[in-house]
Amino acid sequence: MADTIDWPPPRQPRRRRGLPILLGIVAVLLFGGGSILSYYVDALWFASLGVGDVFWTTLRLQGQTFTLFAAATFAILYGSFVALKPASLGELAGLPILINGQPIKLPVEPVIRLASLGGALVIAAVTGAAMMSEWSVLALYRQAGSEAVRSAAPMVDPIFGRPLAFYLFTLPAWQLVSGWLMTLSVIVGAVAGFFVMITGGTRVLGGRRDTSAAAWRGLSIAYAFVMLMLAIRVYLGRFDNLFEDHTIFAGVTYTEAHVTLTGMLVVSIALGIGAALALINAVAAPRVRWMVLAIAPAAICYIGVGVMSWYVTSFIVKPNELVREAPFISHNIEMTRKAFALDRVEQHPFPAESGVEAVDAPHNQDTLQNIRLWDWRALQDTLRQIQEIRTYYDFPDIDIDRYVVNGSVRQMMLAARELNVEKLPESSRNWINEKLIYTHGYGVTMNPVNGFTPEGLPTLVLANMPVQSTIPALKVTRPEIYFGELTNTDVYVKTRQKEFNYPQGETNSLTSYEGNGGILLGGFFRRLIIALDRGDLAKLPFSDDVTAESRLLMRRNIRERVAALAPFLTFDEDPYVIVGDDGRLSWMMDGYTTSESYPYARHFRLGRNRVNYMRNSVKAIVDAYDGTTSFYVFDAEDPIIAAYRGIFPSLFKDGSTMPPGMRKHVRYPELMLQMQASVYGLYHMTDPGVFYNREDLWSVATEGGSTNERGQAAQAMEPNFVLMTLPGESTTEFVEILPFTPANRNNLIGWIAGRSDGEHYGKTVVYDFPKTKLVDGPLQVEARIDQNAQLSGQLSLWNQQGSHVRRGGLLVIPVGRALLYAEPIYLQAERSPMPELRLVVLALQDRLAYGPTFEVAMAALFGNGQSTLATAPNAPSPPPSTSGGQASAAVSASAPAPVATDLNGVISAAAKDLADYQRLTAEGKLGEAGQKLDALKQKLETLNRRGTAAR
Repeated sequence: MADTIDWPPPRQPRRRRGLPILLGIVAVLLFGGGSILSYYVDALWFASLGVGDVFWTTLRLQGQTFTLFAAATFAILYGSFVALKPASLGELAGLPILINGQPIKLPVEPVIRLASLGGALVIAAVTGAAMMSEWSVLALYRQAGSEAVRSAAPMVDPIFGRPLAFYLFTLPAWQLVSGWLMTLSVIVGAVAGFFVMITGGTRVLGGRRDTSAAAWRGLSIAYAFVMLMLAIRVYLGRFDNLFEDHTIFAGVTYTEAHVTLTGMLVVSIALGIGAALALINAVAAPRVRWMVLAIAPAAICYIGVGVMSWYVTSFIVKPNELVREAPFISHNIEMTRKAFALDRVEQHPFPAESGVEAVDAPHNQDTLQNIRLWDWRALQDTLRQIQEIRTYYDFPDIDIDRYVVNGSVRQMMLAARELNVEKLPESSRNWINEKLIYTHGYGVTMNPVNGFTPEGLPTLVLANMPVQSTIPALKVTRPEIYFGELTNTDVYVKTRQKEFNYPQGETNSLTSYEGNGGILLGGFFRRLIIALDRGDLAKLPFSDDVTAESRLLMRRNIRERVAALAPFLTFDEDPYVIVGDDGRLSWMMDGYTTSESYPYARHFRLGRNRVNYMRNSVKAIVDAYDGTTSFYVFDAEDPIIAAYRGIFPSLFKDGSTMPPGMRKHVRYPELMLQMQASVYGLYHMTDPGVFYNREDLWSVATEGGSTNERGQAAQAMEPNFVLMTLPGESTTEFVEILPFTPANRNNLIGWIAGRSDGEHYGKTVVYDFPKTKLVDGPLQVEARIDQNAQLSGQLSLWNQQGSHVRRGGLLVIPVGRALLYAEPIYLQAERSPMPELRLVVLALQDRLAYGPTFEVAMAALFGNGQSTLATAPNAPSPPPSTSGGQASAAVSASAPAPVATDLNGVISAAAKDLADYQRLTAEGKLGEAGQKLDALKQKLETLNRRGTAAR
């Protein structure tokens, strides 16, 4: 056998260490340098927005969290190794390994010590990084006792009597820390078991060897630590029952309240006793049987609790489930309504009458003059054809807001004209064009929601480049859009290169950025760091166009921008553009605080998450030119935003400080209304018996869709913004509404409204229809439209003549004491993506009418041949033709045709009327075609009478 070699070998003379040090520096730059540079650039970015303290506060909290948990993890793990390592470890034989073909025995203790040290360091680093990502949980825990949080969350839960702040802030932190300690206890227990294994500890049972008793003692201590942490986890797990969703309701049930919660407390105490027994076992002579006996009381209690829970559920609850669960159902209803602010909802009856007199047109002119006939999808397609001007412009969305026009409030639709660098010609896709020249979009379009030209196109009050306004009070003084929904790339401004502003005939209008937004590039070294971080190393440092005064505009996408500043908020996916009183363009976004740990509240789906608490507490405003971003708090009763204001006091401002020019454009958030409508459909039932049986379950009304074809499945209606006078109110308001239907039925049962103006902002109102009255829902009204013989025939004819019919979304609008249904119908050529309005369909409960304009359709609906509308400011003049339809036949205001003096003349005139009818129908001139059709009918009746007389 070959001789063994001692290890480690004798030390050799120290060699040069310059190369390893250099390699280490290179590794840091390659693997860690990116993060360091990102932190530096982020610090510059936050400072450029005036909220540098937000960055440093976040970094400080993250650093403290990482340091605390990494150090504690290392101390616990490596300290446990030192404490648990048996003294006999050094007596073990070495570990034989082969090095260069020679057997070498490594001493066990140094190897294990080195492995333990490395393992503790790695686990500590991973744990620190994982806990650092949860920095907000610990930061909120520190705010739980603040006066602002306590005043915003005064309520307590009905089971444990704990305040709301405990569930939102304290409990998550306790669960986080206990989970961390539980993991460490398992690792320490595994280390102790390893020491018992390698020291041959099983022989201690026979008493023949005492050298491994220390290893067993260490295992018993580690076992006690595991049981203690398990006891804490079971104790904290009792509170999780408040968040559990059941089939009928959410929260603690009868069985859990009377058995499970007490049982879990008993199990937790039993585990604590077992931990004490394990410690006693460690102090005395360690025995395996005592370790087994330590867990026995907890196991017996756990089984007993399970059996008792089964018995109570099966023989006490189920035979009388409603009676037993009624108090707990009441808790769930009350807490869920509070979690989604439904306890603030005002409920009123709405008569939903059917006659035209119920519309009360003279007193509801503001509503009738602002009914949205432009479907936003149709308008978007139209604007892309008539207002994009160049292929690299786009209108990513259509927004709805209200503006004062000639002294009256009008509902308007706005679209921002943004520049999409992805649509630049391939030959123009280079660094200079994308980073220095094509830097921004330009201007907005604005049109009344019911404004149409005689050709069926939108009546634009803001349009073109440069922006032109048809209303002196509406102007755009700073049309450049550097920050928007499509601005996904970085750009450099204030360079020697002029920026493209807008096309101007054969030339282009050029400009230079005049704002103070962005990061100052400064000298070469700072520019180099920014280039490394932003991936512009090959261009930025060496560009002659970039100077020390140039600025980097980054995070220009407004969604990315607000998410970077306030990552703890959930933001609405539909920001809307605002034309301010000073002519500047701004974006407004709704920010939400959410939680999944509101006691006794049911969870609902919000995107990819499940939440059981939601508040629209923040409005974010982003200036489209310089990127200035402000967060305004609008819900002082939200404990979550109160806690974050305590952490970042400089980030948030009171809603009362919002500039008046912005405040008047605040609107009820769409996502909040959709969530509240979903929750209210179930939780408007406040009686436990009705709730248990789902006797009055509601859902958001559905419609057939608003695309080219109607064969698609029904989908939930989108919230609709309307200018209207709510029942019982005396002023016109900007309101967001959604109708309800009973579950699995199509008739309407009520509607919910979110108020947006003045002191009423944020209030929600629900109007209930009489239970004894059947009110048509959207699908039923659409079926009435499809079943109208004359109207469906006209639509079929249009679909066969090189074009196709495009139906807009059906609107359900409360007017007076009635519901008015409105659906625009557009005609779109096969080779053109631009739809044009050709028909407006209106309906009440007992009648249906249509016409080429809203005025004509209203006249037909009311059956008086004259419009019931007053002249709206800046409304387009309707075409001279008039036509309409009622439930069973078209309504016409045409005069009788002259009677021909002879039979041949009547036949010729009838043939001409038929030819004119076919031509006008093909041209989409439905009003004139209707007149020709009526004239043709009269001539045919004349021929019929003459034929009868001749016989």
